[in-house]
Amino acid sequence: MDVDVGARLKAVRQRLQISQRELARRAGVTNASISLIESNRLNPSVGALKRVLDGIPMGLSEFFAMEVDAPPKVFYGAADLVEIVSGDISYRQVGQGQAGRALQIMVERYVAGADTGRVPLSHDGEEGGVVVAGRLEVTVGDQLRILGPGEAYYFHSRTPHRFRNVGRDDCQVISACTPPSF
Repeated sequence: MDVDVGARLKAVRQRLQISQRELARRAGVTNASISLIESNRLNPSVGALKRVLDGIPMGLSEFFAMEVDAPPKVFYGAADLVEIVSGDISYRQVGQGQAGRALQIMVERYVAGADTGRVPLSHDGEEGGVVVAGRLEVTVGDQLRILGPGEAYYFHSRTPHRFRNVGRDDCQVISACTPPSF
């Protein structure tokens, strides 16, 4: 089976709406290298291709396994959400995988009394969310607030933070973080 690496790279790059120049910058290669690969005038070594894919970021196996002819998925039904954490806390992510994405959107559910743990979370990026149902205690650094439906939070994720359902009913939150952290 012959794989058109150039066409595949171009399709992946365009699907993610990344220019050749931007991919080159992210991968630490020349713009000409990306152009030559995409036009099949340069057949990259496995190491060179991995370096280019690190700029997306995407692994070699995902690169060769993904369907490139299908247009990017835009709309998702409830059944399409991917559960990435389950139990007393459930995180259902919009979209498969996060390779090449700058934003992660989730539907979060906390059963009564559930929390993210005594040790606060901390990671690069920013995150925000809107409480849809229930009551959620949000602690960010030394700030603490109990949020109800329609109320929201937004902060830099390096600040230690934690979440806890302080209500009697499930709490649901629609959240987003950048870059994806799960």
